[in-house]
Parts: sequence; C-alpha cells; structure tokens
Amino acid sequence: MMIEATNRKANPRRGAFARRRHSNGKPPLTVSIRLAVPALVLAAILLTAAASSLLWWHTANSISRELASTINQQIVAAVSKEVSAITDQARAAHTAVRTLFLQNVLDTREADKREFVFLSQLQSQPTISWVAFAWPDGSFFAAHKLGDGHLEMMEIAKTDHPGQRRVDEYRVIPGDIEFETRRFEPTGFPVVDQPWFKTALDATGPQWFKVTDYPIGPRPSLAYAGPIDVYQERQGVLAVMIEYTRLSRFLAQLQVGRTGTAYILDANGELIAAPDKDADEQHPAQGGLAMLPLARMAMTEAGSDASKDTWRRNLAMDGASYEVELTPLPFPGWSLATVIPEAEFLAPVQATLSRLIVGLTVGAILAALISAVLARSVIATPLTRVVGEIRHIETFALDQVRRHPSRLSEIASLSGAIAEMAAGLSAFRKFIPADLVRQLLRQGVEAKPGGSIQELTVMFVDVAGFTGLSERLGDRVVPLLSRYLDVISETIVAHGGTIDKFIGDAVMAFWGAPTAQSDHAGLCCRAALACSRAMLAAGINDDQGHPLKIRIGINSGRMVVGNIGSELRLNYTVIGDAVNIASRLEGANKQYGTQILIGGETARRIGDEFAIREVDSIAVYGRKEGLSVFELVGRKEECVDQRARWLAVYEDGLSKYRGRDFAGAVSIFEALLHLHPEDSATRLLLERSRRLLLSGADEDWEPVEVLKTK
Repeated sequence: MMIEATNRKANPRRGAFARRRHSNGKPPLTVSIRLAVPALVLAAILLTAAASSLLWWHTANSISRELASTINQQIVAAVSKEVSAITDQARAAHTAVRTLFLQNVLDTREADKREFVFLSQLQSQPTISWVAFAWPDGSFFAAHKLGDGHLEMMEIAKTDHPGQRRVDEYRVIPGDIEFETRRFEPTGFPVVDQPWFKTALDATGPQWFKVTDYPIGPRPSLAYAGPIDVYQERQGVLAVMIEYTRLSRFLAQLQVGRTGTAYILDANGELIAAPDKDADEQHPAQGGLAMLPLARMAMTEAGSDASKDTWRRNLAMDGASYEVELTPLPFPGWSLATVIPEAEFLAPVQATLSRLIVGLTVGAILAALISAVLARSVIATPLTRVVGEIRHIETFALDQVRRHPSRLSEIASLSGAIAEMAAGLSAFRKFIPADLVRQLLRQGVEAKPGGSIQELTVMFVDVAGFTGLSERLGDRVVPLLSRYLDVISETIVAHGGTIDKFIGDAVMAFWGAPTAQSDHAGLCCRAALACSRAMLAAGINDDQGHPLKIRIGINSGRMVVGNIGSELRLNYTVIGDAVNIASRLEGANKQYGTQILIGGETARRIGDEFAIREVDSIAVYGRKEGLSVFELVGRKEECVDQRARWLAVYEDGLSKYRGRDFAGAVSIFEALLHLHPEDSATRLLLERSRRLLLSGADEDWEPVEVLKTK
C-alpha cells in the first residue's frame, strides 16, 4: 500500500490534467475509434465507387470492335494482293517459257539455252521457287532457288547418267550469277509417277496442282503445270512451282494487332502458310503455330461458308477469348484466317479505359487527401504521441512521459493508462538496470527462475581501505561512494559490460551475457584498465587528500547465468566457482600489492594484446588446488621494452622458485627489488625464497600459496 500511495503522490501531472480537463465545465467531445476509422474508410470507398460507376457507364457505351474489323480488312487486302501477285507471276513465267517452246525458239533438249531461260525466270520473278520440265521418258530438268543468295540447276537424264542427279550450284551476285560447284548424287525420283505430271501430260492446258515430292525431298508448294506441244507432238510437261515458305515469310511481315497472327488454310483446313520471317527454300517454316488450333476450329465451324464470304466468330482457348475471322482468298479453296486476342481489340477501348483510370486516380487522390487530413488530425497524431510515450517507457525515460488528450475516447484512455503506468514505474527505475532489462526483453528471456551454463568473464571492483574510510567519514562517505560508483559504472557500460550489483563499495559486473560477446575476456580487461585511468582522471580523493585506489579481480570460465531467485524476486546474475575465484582475486591484490589480478583462463583468452606477468600460484580460500594468478599490467603497446624485460626477469625468478632453486630465485628477486623497491610481489617472493633457502623445503612442498581469508 505504501508503494501505491507513493506512486500517486509522485505523479502531480495526473491531478493537473484533471483540473485542465474540467476547467471549462465539461469534458471534450469524444468519438469511438471503432466508428471513426470505418466511417473514414467507407466514405473513401463510396466516393471512389460512385466515380467509377459513373465513368464506366459512359465508357461502356463507346466500346466497339471497329479496330478488329479494320485490322482484318487491311490484312485481307495485303494477303489477297500477294496471292494474286504470286499466281500471276507463276502464270506469266509459264506463258513466257511455253511461248519459246511453241515458237521453236527454244528446243526442250537444248540444255544451255534451257538453263539460261529457266534461270532468268527465277531471277525476274522473286516469288517463284522452281521452273521445271519433265519428259515422258522420266528425264527431269529444273532450276531451283535456294533462298535469296543461291540457285541450283538439277538434271536427271535417263541416257547420260541413269540413276544420277547432276546438280550445278550458283551464287547470286548483283546483276548476274556465278558458278560455284557441280556434283552428282544418286536419285530415285520418278517424275513420271507424280500426280501433277501424269495429269498435266494428258491435259489440254496448264492448271494448278498441290505438290509435295521433289528430288531433294518434301517441299510443300503450289505448281502451275501444263503440257508442251511442238508441231502437234507432245514433248513433256512444263511446271512453275512456288514453295509455301515464300507465303510464310510474307505473313511474318504483317502486323496483326500486337499479338495476333494470320494463317492461310486450304478447304480441308490444312495449313498452307504460317508466319515465319526466316522461312525460304532452305529453311522450312517453323514458328507461329500457337493459335493454329483456333484457325482450324473456325474452318470446322464455318464449313462451306468459309469459301463464300467473310466468317467471324469469338472463340475461346485456354481460358482466353479470341476474335477469329475467315476470308476467301483469290485462289480456289484458300482462306485467310486472322486470330486476334480479344484483350487488344480496339484502341478506343484503351483510350476510354485510360480516361477511366485517370478519373479514378483523381478521385482516389482527392479521397485519400481528405481521409489523410482527417486521419492525421483525429487518429495518427494522437497515436504518434502515445507511441512516443511508450518509447520513453521502453528506454526507462519515465520522467519524460506525458498525458495527451484526444477526441477519441480509446486514445484518451490509453494515454492516461500509459501515464499512470510510468508513474508507477518511476519509483523503481533507479533500482533496475535499464540496459539489462532492454536486452533481456529483446532476447525474449522470461521473468522466471532459470539459467544456463555459459563461458563468461566476471569482474569485481573494490575500494582499497574502504572500511577505515567509512568509519572515519560516517554518512559523509555516501557522496564519495556515489562519485566512485558513477565512474566505474559508466566505464563498465561503455565497454559492453553488464553491471550485476553493488555490494557496499564493491561492483560486480560480467561480460558475454545477455548479449553474446566472443571477446568477453578482452572487453573485461580493457574495461579494467579503463577503470584505473578513469579514477585517476576523476580526481576522487579520500578524507586525507589521497587518491582513491581500487583493486580489481577478473576470472573467466563456465558459470551459471540467468534469473536467480524466487518467484517473488529475481536477480539476473552469474554464480559458480569461476565467479568466486574472481572475488578472491580481487582480495588477493592486497597481499601482492597489485591493482588488477586475472585468472589463468582469462590470461589464455586475451592472447598477446595485453602485457601480463604471472605473479604466483595460489589456493584461494575454500580450495586446495593451486591456480595461476597473473597481474594485468597494461596494453602491450603501452609497455616499454625495459618494463617488458623486467616482467620476463620476474617470471624467470618465479620459475626458479618453483623449481626449488631458492638461491637463484633470491638472486633474481634481490636484483629486481633493488630496481623496483615498490613492487610488493617481488618482496613477497624474495621473503619466501630466503625462508626456504634457510629452512629447506619438505618433500611434499608445493609452490602454492594458500590464502587464509576470502
């Protein structure tokens, strides 16, 4: 109850706020946050929905499919023109060569003239792939275009080279051709068995054929073939062929929307040409087949109507809709199929959608601005202030916590509760290590008894002669003690240490927990040296004007760290044998006249960074086995060579002492004491060596000094 009364009295702001709140006779109007936030969100949604509905209602009436129809008309016109040009060129080439034969200007067996005429037709007619002549005896001669850069002449003669195909290859150069190679290849191509040859040989005039088989393999193509009669005697069949790859290359040049495509199909739905920009006589058409199933589906649904008039349908594939249109081409049985995804139909739709998006964006921005202004003034600003107060509590800056009024009752109540909580905690913050609490909270350590064994380093700091000092000063020792504890505490915290507790004039701190520190021994030793320098710099003197001296004991090892205590009260601390040794080492400084003593494990961990000397082997109070004890002299770079040599000489004397060479030890220690008469450790070891030199050492003698006190 006393704590509660103290807390209420220690918070005068609470009463002041109450007086301000009621000074005008009535509390400020408040609105529930549960109503305020939904109301703001709903207002923004309604405003956006109303604007969207209005704009979309006007936009929906302007949507049309005119662009799809326009694109299709342009594609149909271009393809029809190309198909007409190709067929016209084939007819023209056939007529020109046929006339030469009929007028007896060119004889079918005149190889040189025949080659010249056929090659000239291939060069003058860019869409023609083959010009060929076949005789009833099975002989076959043809000029074949190999893309745009090469030509080849082939002849299958039944008399000169039976079963062989002669191939002459030419390279096309500007205005001429240049012979490259001749080769003979075996062939079994039976021209007399080809349907187009047999039909044309018996016909009265030229006609169109679908041709696939050639001496060089399958080449899907269109042939215009007819008989050649000279002096009423049938000589054979003249054929002009156009490979479908030429049509595929042309289709690839067309822009069918952004992602649409076009196909040429025959009456049976078989593919004549699909877009491929690389297709020619040497490279069969490969690409552009992804939408072919839609074109064939349209041919199936259209049936005979596909050859009569334009047929248009909306078809679906893989969950997407497409606009498919079939249009007859100026070649019997051929139709052009254009396939355009519905998503890209019309530019007007995109323009309308753009206007809609702009309208929605403007409306949303306006709604957002209005909502933001309201939310900031009503919700965000008060909550930000409240969060700021919580941050003060988190950092234990409890005197900075303020109560903030708000028109939202929940925020007002929350701010009041936080202020009262801060008032309750403020009475205890000086008893709680704030940094330690923050670290434990960040690591999720629960406030219940428990701990774990870890490798840590612990330090004890004590004031030399504090008992006599406190007896002389009485209660006047408190300010002096506070200054000393401030200096030591600030130095420890600055070097990453955790202050465990104050025990009178003693300070207990450790490194390596709760935050893991791999170099906990080094951090502790640096802190110890810094404490020594800080005390000198602070100029703290005792009642006799002498500088206040401190003694420090440090040890590393496995120890229990955690919340030690009961369910009612806990202390985050370390316990264990390694902790007890550090406490004994602090007291051992008095015996050896040193300021900082460290244990063997600490000396091993700090490596070569520090200058240390092994002082002695001791058995601390309550233990029988000896422990190596080292004096922390300073940082190695701070020790001059002469001092380093002196430390080495001391350890040499210690080695002789432990090896029972007491005369040698006396000699070394006497020399050292002459140079450093203030060194109590040297004097202590000299006295022992002299005593043992005179009395001798027992067989069970061990070079271990047993401490008689804690």
